Amino acid sequence: MSLRAGIVGLPNVGKSTLFNAITNQKILAANYPFATIEPNVGVVILPDDRLDYLNDLYNPKSLVPTSFEFTDIAGLVQGAAKGEGLGNKFLSHIREVDAIVEVVRCFEDNNITHVEGKIDPIHDIEIIGLELIFADLEVVENRLNRIGKKAKMSNDKDTKMEVALLERIKNVLMDNKPIRSMEFTEEEEKFLKPFCFLTKKPIIYVANINEDEITNGDNEYVKKVREYASVENAEVIVVCAKIEEELSELSKEDKELFLQDLGIAESGLDQLVKATYHLLGLATFFTSGTDEVRAWTFKKGMKAPQCAGLIHTDFERGFIKAEVTSFSDLKKYGSELKVKEAGKLRLEGKEYEMQDGDICLFRFNV
Repeated sequence: MSLRAGIVGLPNVGKSTLFNAITNQKILAANYPFATIEPNVGVVILPDDRLDYLNDLYNPKSLVPTSFEFTDIAGLVQGAAKGEGLGNKFLSHIREVDAIVEVVRCFEDNNITHVEGKIDPIHDIEIIGLELIFADLEVVENRLNRIGKKAKMSNDKDTKMEVALLERIKNVLMDNKPIRSMEFTEEEEKFLKPFCFLTKKPIIYVANINEDEITNGDNEYVKKVREYASVENAEVIVVCAKIEEELSELSKEDKELFLQDLGIAESGLDQLVKATYHLLGLATFFTSGTDEVRAWTFKKGMKAPQCAGLIHTDFERGFIKAEVTSFSDLKKYGSELKVKEAGKLRLEGKEYEMQDGDICLFRFNV
């Protein structure tokens, strides 16, 4: 399952430094594969203590974590929607991602010039927000110009529905609000999907701070970002991109010692990866044994046969049942045998909705 988050931000906010940390991270490097598949796309490993537990329990020949992609998108400047700077490239790349990670400068440094001439994270956020709104508005208006007259002259139900929906979206955009602030029916969601609207994508804000503020994890700029994000129920992750880049070069053991010295339980990058994973609506199920322990990414709401199909299409086509153990039960009882003796091993059918942390063995016949 290929899902991608795009890292965006104005120039000189620490976006590329953070991306370098992502593409260099070595979480359990001895067991976990890692790759950068394009110059601007990095495959990131999801930190998961459950996988570590299963690895210790089964001691498999192969250990495969779950992963997803981060894209480093060209820096944005004011006027991008009209092609300023690398605006057209920025907008085309961001249409291809499933979620937005916006890096916001929340640090002072006279040696690093701010493209707007001052440190004002809310102003920076609003610049990017407006450029995305302008781009979406152009798409809406172009579409309405093409089908508006047809809708008035025709009794076609779908065309009339499309015009009414786009007019509703246009009014929200004209009010400088993102499309993600709106609510849609399931039918409308399906209709809007091909448009790839920029302001409909879910968003996380990354507040980039100085090294000397990392222990406290807060400053006046960060507080402003939190206040802004709370209005749209968006999450804020505080990082120091410089420290994250240093951490990414360390072994797992050295990284833990470094974090202890800083008085931090978890790196900002690990927090960001987990938060983005959940923002994308993703969850994890496991397959386990002495040959391989593997984490599989699935979209929340997927049913057992669909998840079986992620392993192999034959598994979905010939799906019979799924033997399911919750990770929490396995950890509680300590072995598959004890889970079974406790009556916690379940047989689930085609309508079972897979849950995060399920450990599965699929029965199939083709």
